[in-house]
Amino acid sequence: MVDRGGATVAEADVLTECEWSRELDEFSSARVLINPSGDCCNRLQRVEAWRHWLHIFRDDEPVWRGPIVQPEWRAGQVELFAADILAVLDRRVPHQSITFGDSDLTEIAGWLIADGFEPDDPGHEVFTVGPARVTGGRAYTRYVGQTGDHLRDLAETGLDYTAVGSTIILIPEDHTGSVGRLTDADFPEELVVGQDGSNLVTRWIVAGDEDSGVMAEEGGVDPYYGLLERYVEQTSITTQASAVSAARSMLRASVPASVFIDTEQVTISPDAAVDVARLVPGWCLDITTTATCRTVTQRMKIVGLKVEESGGGESSPGGESVRVQLAATGAEVG
Repeated sequence: MVDRGGATVAEADVLTECEWSRELDEFSSARVLINPSGDCCNRLQRVEAWRHWLHIFRDDEPVWRGPIVQPEWRAGQVELFAADILAVLDRRVPHQSITFGDSDLTEIAGWLIADGFEPDDPGHEVFTVGPARVTGGRAYTRYVGQTGDHLRDLAETGLDYTAVGSTIILIPEDHTGSVGRLTDADFPEELVVGQDGSNLVTRWIVAGDEDSGVMAEEGGVDPYYGLLERYVEQTSITTQASAVSAARSMLRASVPASVFIDTEQVTISPDAAVDVARLVPGWCLDITTTATCRTVTQRMKIVGLKVEESGGGESSPGGESVRVQLAATGAEVG
């Protein structure tokens, strides 16, 4: 636990439970349960929401960092809930008005992040994997809307982002870089392969700022799925070209119906040839599974990661579980 000024407030002397996650296009969370004693207990009573930050290390490597948003004290236990650095942007607004021409979405996202943190920076970095190759005329008005919501709007139209520690990573939506390979042997428990029909759309209508009258549509009656339409408003869109670009990006992401692998209840084998620290949403894993009636041999995007570790007790040795959520990218395994 670290003060926002950088000084260490306390370290967990007896950490009995720890869980942390990473999310795509959203802030992630973490939770620790501590059995404090002596000086540690005295230090932990001073923990304050949003003033102090939680730092988590795995094998001496930093894997998660973010502000504590809810500390709870019980007899003999302290439980801390935290959110990553992206959650700070949900408590920030644009601090100046700006209008972008048809700029790459990574440039717009970079400005939103820089502006959001400019008055009070907790210490952040931005790493851009590459241009989104999706342009968007956008306008933001001083003090209107939350910066985090503006970022989510961009993520709907061709950009991905995630946080690893203090670094916010901007990722092209079509990025398919792989960080490992998993097969049925790496999923010792029952695996679930599903298809998400809730996000299937064959025609998008995108409306921009009301005063500009901007509106674009992309898609239509699909020869396989038929017609499934959605209308969305993004008031920050100011040009016809950016509305068209947004509609095209949304269509690419919503047809065909996405196949996914959800390991919410399945932990990756500890012998799997993957580095947990490198399981970053926006990157991919090469998956081969024939264990279900739906065979998958595909490069799939990591959209979520959850790591839990328990110290165990008298009847249980405890241990670590690693779960990933994966979605289809359309890329085949090489």
